[in-house]
Amino acid sequence: MDIRMLEEERERQEAAPLLQQLWTDRDRDEIVAWTGEEEYHLFGGFADDELIGVAGVVIRELLHHRRHAWLYDLVVDEPRREEGYGTELIQFIEQWATENDCEYVALASPLAKEEIHQYYENREYDRWGVRYRERNLTRGCIYIHTGFSYV
Repeated sequence: MDIRMLEEERERQEAAPLLQQLWTDRDRDEIVAWTGEEEYHLFGGFADDELIGVAGVVIRELLHHRRHAWLYDLVVDEPRREEGYGTELIQFIEQWATENDCEYVALASPLAKEEIHQYYENREYDRWGVRYRERNLTRGCIYIHTGFSYV
C-alpha cells in the first residue's frame, strides 16, 4: 500500500465517503471542512491507485499528557477490510508519530467495540482509562469511550 498525506481539498473530498463509513451522521461538507483544519493530518492508503483507507491524526501536548499523536479517524473501505490495510495504516501512523517526536499514539474506541479493543491490545496498546463526554442534549444520551495508547 502506498500511504501519503492528503492535503488538497479535492483529495479530502475523495476521502470523505470513506470517513462517512465511520462518521455516518456527518455530511460530506462537514468532513471536508474538519479534515482541512490546520492541525489535522489526513493520510490516505492507496492500492493500485485506488484510495482504500484513511487515517486522521493530530499532534497534542497537554499539561497532563506528553507530546503524542491522537488517532481520531481510521477507516478502511468496507469491501477491503480484513486484508491488512488497517494495520499498515496504523504502522505508518506509529512511524510518523515517532518521526514527529511524539512519545505515543493514543485513540478512543466505543465501549461496545470489544473486537477493536482486542485488536489494539494485541498490538501492545495499553487500555489506560475511560473517557467521558458530556451528555449530548439533542440525543439525550452519554457517550463513553475506552482509551488506548501505544508507547
